[in-house]
Amino acid sequence: MLQPIQFRFYEKQGLMERTNRTESGYRLYSKKDLQRLRFIRYAKQLGFTLESISELLSIRIDPAHHTFQESKNIVDARLQEIEIKIIEMERMRNSLKMLSAACCGSKHVSTGCSIFEILEQGASKH
Repeated sequence: MLQPIQFRFYEKQGLMERTNRTESGYRLYSKKDLQRLRFIRYAKQLGFTLESISELLSIRIDPAHHTFQESKNIVDARLQEIEIKIIEMERMRNSLKMLSAACCGSKHVSTGCSIFEILEQGASKH
């Protein structure tokens, strides 16, 4: 569900245009406003920064002065960031698996636990 606070936030960020108001001060949102907010929210879900979203919106609003390549470059840059994060997460997962496998997991006191020994040695040795 779309909340008024989201409109206000994105309005302050310059991603949403100021809307008309009723006499009592309530904002009036058009279908175009809702469509734009959905665009922004989905772009945020994909991890785009507000700056990238602003660039994409500029291209969307004025396509005659932009190329497909501009949009693709923004998306490809985000994809590259994700690829790097995936590699980092896979490394962390492998390290955590190694730590877990190094520990017997018994209910004895943790004196001499191999997890602590490995962590104290640091990642350079593992």
